[in-house]
Formats: sequence, C-alpha cells, structure tokens
Amino acid sequence: MFGAGYLGAALVRQLVSSPHSEFVPVAILDDDPRKHHLRIMAVEVVGSLDDLASVVARTRAATLVVAISQASPALLARATELAAPLGVTVKALPPLGQVLRGTRQMSDLRDLEVEDILDRVPIDTDLEAMRNYLTGQRVLVTGAGGSIGSELCAQISRFNPVALVMLDRDESGLQDVQLRVSGHGLLTSPDVVLADIRDTESLTHAFETHRPQVVFHAAALKHLPLLQQYPDEAWKTNVLGTRNVLEAAMAVGTEIFINISTDKAADPVSVLGHSKQLAERLTAHAAAEVQRRYLSVRFGNVLGSRGSMLPLFTTMIERGGPITITHPDVTRFFMTIPEACQLVIQAGSIGDPGEVLVLDMGEPVRILDIANRLIELSGRTDIRIVFTGLREGEKLNETLRSAGEFDVRPKHPLISHITTLRPLDPTHLDWPHFQKQWSASVPNESTDAPGEQP
Repeated sequence: MFGAGYLGAALVRQLVSSPHSEFVPVAILDDDPRKHHLRIMAVEVVGSLDDLASVVARTRAATLVVAISQASPALLARATELAAPLGVTVKALPPLGQVLRGTRQMSDLRDLEVEDILDRVPIDTDLEAMRNYLTGQRVLVTGAGGSIGSELCAQISRFNPVALVMLDRDESGLQDVQLRVSGHGLLTSPDVVLADIRDTESLTHAFETHRPQVVFHAAALKHLPLLQQYPDEAWKTNVLGTRNVLEAAMAVGTEIFINISTDKAADPVSVLGHSKQLAERLTAHAAAEVQRRYLSVRFGNVLGSRGSMLPLFTTMIERGGPITITHPDVTRFFMTIPEACQLVIQAGSIGDPGEVLVLDMGEPVRILDIANRLIELSGRTDIRIVFTGLREGEKLNETLRSAGEFDVRPKHPLISHITTLRPLDPTHLDWPHFQKQWSASVPNESTDAPGEQP
C-alpha cells in the first residue's frame, strides 16, 4: 500500500477484516517520514515509495495499491515507473464520489489506465448552466453511435431532456448507445433514428419529425490517412453532411447547434483538417444567418475513442508487438472521452454565435512516452517499438489555433473563444475548386521540416 492517510488506513482495515478479499496487505509506504514505523491493523509503515524495490524483495508483494484519492498523474507515473521493473502491478482506488454514494466499495481496486498518468488539467464545468439549456428540451445527437456521440448521449440524458434523439447510420452503434442510455437495445422506440447525414431526404424527415431545439453534430469521418486516399468521402460527409445537418436544423428553428471539430482544423495540412475547417466555417455562416448559438468546439485526440491510438496500441501489445509509431518526436494533445464531452456540452452554455471554442489542453504529449507507459502498465518487457515515418498530411506537432486566431478567454479559464473565423456560404461549395486547393496545401512532413510549406 502507498498512502498511510485516512483512506489508506480505512482500506487496510477493510482488506484485513474481509475473509473474502483477494488482497492481503503486507506493508505500507508513505513519503511522510513522520508516519514511518506506524502500524495499522498490525501492518507497518516501512518506508517511502523509493523503498519499493527492497520492500517487494522482502515481502514478495505482487501489487502496489496507491491509496490516495485523486492521486496526481505525476505520482501515478512515478509509482508505475518504480513498479514496472519489479513485475509489480499498480492499482488505484475507485473514484471517491462513487464510494460515498455507495455504488462502489473502497476495496473495488482498479487497474491504472494511461489517462491516469498523463498530466492533464481537469475541466471545471458549470453543471447548472448546462442544466438550464438541456433540461426539458428536445435534443438530437448526430453520430450518436460513435465514441464521442454515445458519451454525449449518456451525459445529456442526466439533465433530463424531454426527448433525446440519437441519429446514426450504424445500426449496431445505435443499439449500443440505446442500451447505454435506456438500459435496452430493442431499437423499437422513436429515440433512435437510422439515417445518413449525406441523405438530405431522410435527414429532413428526422428533423421535421422530432424538431430538436438543441443539436450536437458529432457525425464525421476522422481517420486521417484513409481520407488522404479518399478525399471525396471527406467532402461528402464532413463538408456536405455538415451543410445538410445545418440546413435541416435551421429549417425547424433549432436554437443551439454545436459542431464538433478537431485541432487538425487549425492551419490544416490534411484532407481531414481542411474538411473540418470548412465545417466550422459553414457553422459560422449559419450562425450569422439565423442569429442563434450555432458554434463549433475544437479539441485534440481523444483517449480510448474507437479507432484511436490507445486501443490500437493495446491490441499491438496483446499480440506481442511491435508498437508502430510514425516518428520518435511526434506529439499530440490529448483528453479523455468524458472530458471532451463535458467541453462540448459546456460550449452550449457559454459560446456565442459563430465562435469556435478551444480547450486549453495543457502541454502536448509525446506519442513515444504514451507507448512506453502502456508497455509498463502491461508488465511486458518484450514489446519493441518501430518507427514508420510520418504519413502524408500528418504534422509532427499539432496546434490548437490557426495563425491569426487569438487566445481570448472571457468566460472560462480553460476555454478560448475564437471569433475571427471566416464564414462560408454553402452556395459557394465547389468540389473541384476545394479539391485542387486541398491537394496544393498538403505537404509530406516525412521529407519537409516541421512547419515548412512545400
């Protein structure tokens, strides 16, 4: 055990007194020297975390439990780095709020995940402001079956909207999100809508039927290398699809429209980035037309989303490696799925028409560091890392704002409001023009220095 405070002492007592516990405390560590040689239920505080190796050798302990509520990423990373060479698994307490509500017990220890040891600044969200614009409203989410969309639906449902309409073209995704939100996957209720945002007829019918007052637009194609090969698919979904959703929302008088964007839309050099920037500009134009809160939210990579780096690396480790990384110095901004969705929902309460809201995501993280930490968490010592080179359209380092976009935070200390976006009239959408423009502006950073134009 690491941590001889109140929670650590309570956990020791619970584990010692429970005849069915799979864990037997054999020693306690604490960095406070004043606690050394104390005993809790006959278990002694024998040293600090730096003494882990000698204590493990003496006690043959197989698990290190960090018995500190909301332990910092730096502390958890330190514990992992010390434990990994010893073959010791690191576990953490369940969230304290769940323990206090009685939904989890203190002894329900959990394995660490990579987001636990990334140095992320948590978002302080205004729950009351969110409740004011969601409770009792008709809310529609596009892309509801995806990682972001399904988490959005789960969070929105807690604010008791009068209706929550979940729209997606993926029937399996719709069943999963209905099971998560409603507790069943019968697919017989009107809250699930099978429709493609490319299909204006079915989209218009869905909006006329449900007449949503609030729309979260999460449907998109997002895999950068695939969209480099098939740019017309990005155009049809990310650009024309967004136009279709905006027009359907405007036609039924939707009051709040939140378009979910990406940091790749800032100074874009990829098809994905260009298509998402156009979606932001289309949203800004719609905001000017209807004078309502139609805005975009821009954030970086989402840990654990479907098809993202984290599950991909985990699968590579499970298969015995190697882990493939494009470049040893490549960095990205990261946030968790719940955190991303909290930002998106918060945007509806603080954003103004036509703005792009950008989260302060802290310092970018090296992909190589994440890979190494995942290997440490797995306990495997035989996993190699192979560098494959940056792919076409990839940046070595992402940015959150384009040149000329200023960091202004009038309402929230962690959220920038960008007001300089140039609106795009949907009547000016011309695929041959934009196709040529995209092709001319996509460098291959395998050969070009970071930040240089071709």
